[in-house]
Amino acid sequence: MKLVTSFFPIQTIPLKGILFARLNNKLFRQWGKTKSLTFLLVILFNACSPSTGYLTSCSHTYYLDATAGNDNNQGTSPEEAWKSLSKIQSLDLKAGDKVLLKKGEIFTGELHIKGTGTPEKQIIIDAYGDKGNNPCIVGYDNSLYAVYVYNSTYLTIQNLEIINTGKERLPNRTGIKVHLKNYGTAHSILLKGLYIHDVNGSLVKKEGGGSGIYIVNEGEKTSIFDGLTIEDCTIRRCERNAMIWWGYSTRDFWYPNRNVVVRNNLIEEVPGDGIVPIGCDGALIEYNIMRNCTDLLPDGEYAAGIWPWSCDNTLIQYNEVSDHKAPGDAQGYDSDNNCNNTIIQYNYSHDNEGGFLLICDTGESVMPENIGTNNTIIRGNISINDGNRTQLTQSGYFSPSIHIAGPAKKTMIYNNIIHVNKKKAPEVQRCLLSITPSYGDADSTTVRDNLFYVSETSEFHLGTSTNNLFQNNYYLGDILNIPKDKTARFENETYENMIRNDLSGFESLKPFLRMINIPTGRITTVDKEAIDSFFKK
Repeated sequence: MKLVTSFFPIQTIPLKGILFARLNNKLFRQWGKTKSLTFLLVILFNACSPSTGYLTSCSHTYYLDATAGNDNNQGTSPEEAWKSLSKIQSLDLKAGDKVLLKKGEIFTGELHIKGTGTPEKQIIIDAYGDKGNNPCIVGYDNSLYAVYVYNSTYLTIQNLEIINTGKERLPNRTGIKVHLKNYGTAHSILLKGLYIHDVNGSLVKKEGGGSGIYIVNEGEKTSIFDGLTIEDCTIRRCERNAMIWWGYSTRDFWYPNRNVVVRNNLIEEVPGDGIVPIGCDGALIEYNIMRNCTDLLPDGEYAAGIWPWSCDNTLIQYNEVSDHKAPGDAQGYDSDNNCNNTIIQYNYSHDNEGGFLLICDTGESVMPENIGTNNTIIRGNISINDGNRTQLTQSGYFSPSIHIAGPAKKTMIYNNIIHVNKKKAPEVQRCLLSITPSYGDADSTTVRDNLFYVSETSEFHLGTSTNNLFQNNYYLGDILNIPKDKTARFENETYENMIRNDLSGFESLKPFLRMINIPTGRITTVDKEAIDSFFKK
């Protein structure tokens, strides 16, 4: 580093307390009374220095090129690019630093990131160059992750392709792992525009499973994410799951992540769970697609599309989930164990073998660990051809459109259309709503202003649940065991005319749906105004 000092004399200052210096046209003025002070003028033009306590470091940009790079280079320009991902592992990235990987290149290994950005100067991991596909990171055969982010804040990772296949399945294998441990609060983590695929993890949840994205916060010193966004990502052929969290999940040690947003992502050919926030408060999950789920999970495995666990105030809206085939559950959506105030609204669900919706609380543990699943709101959703399980499972062919299990309390289901088509096979069970016990019974469930349509005989099964209220629902078709509903309605001319020429509902119900272009494809969601207007009439 060259210091430019040609215009001013150089003197030194032994520091005592706090120094203050002001540049004038001739000299620096002394602040203090000591007579032994001398002045140091260091003028830096486009130069950086290590942090000393009174000199400020500037940011760096590091370049990686898997073909033309050399680890003996400085790494600070495209012409001096490094070759190996390992060069980044030794860096403690600072505010404003960038790590850029060349487009069109394939990097084998693990990208380790650790750094502290600021709101004004985030750390950026990105691509560079104007030719070729986004840079691709391929994990080693035994890698548990291809990209690992540890104890970092104010960080953006974008425009990368990530593969972690290996020669054989490994439990806990993931594409990218974002990890906090004994850290405190990490702010503003953004995963954007990533293509994560072919992650060969375990298919068994108890073994640790596997995932495309794995978010972990842990430690005796509470470590949480405040501002974690996953958007515009494509996750394909990741096993077992697409994206899943692991955090403080029991209420006697519950420190929730906040300001979590999962938006505009595409999940394809994933056999297990799609989006599962754990230990979050106020998570927003919207405009995501999960489709073409593969039939790979072994018997005894349970999975569903989008669902929170041990979360409060989760909002799940304008998503599309289809084709789930897990041996157990296999619903599009779920409000799961130990959750308060979950809202699932204006989502489109179709062709999920296990049904549209699960609401559950195991009841196995009680306060202070488990507060139960309470105050779930399900509104404005459309389900078409869900609950058509043709594979024998531990629970037979059990696949109700809506399943409430265990002591879930104060569930409200309204303004939904449940359109059930003909069975794919004679053994398929037909049930619109099944409420089953699990260490307790559901209580205070309200089902009002919904439309239930069946093309062949179906039924309600409320079990031993208590304090149920059914009101103003439409029951269209041959439906048995209709609950007590003083204002039940058995005709809807508008709806019947809509489906007259298309009993499947896929074409005829399009007036209730809207197609939207998102960065990862084209999504079909429920049109809020259309369905709200229908039920107001």
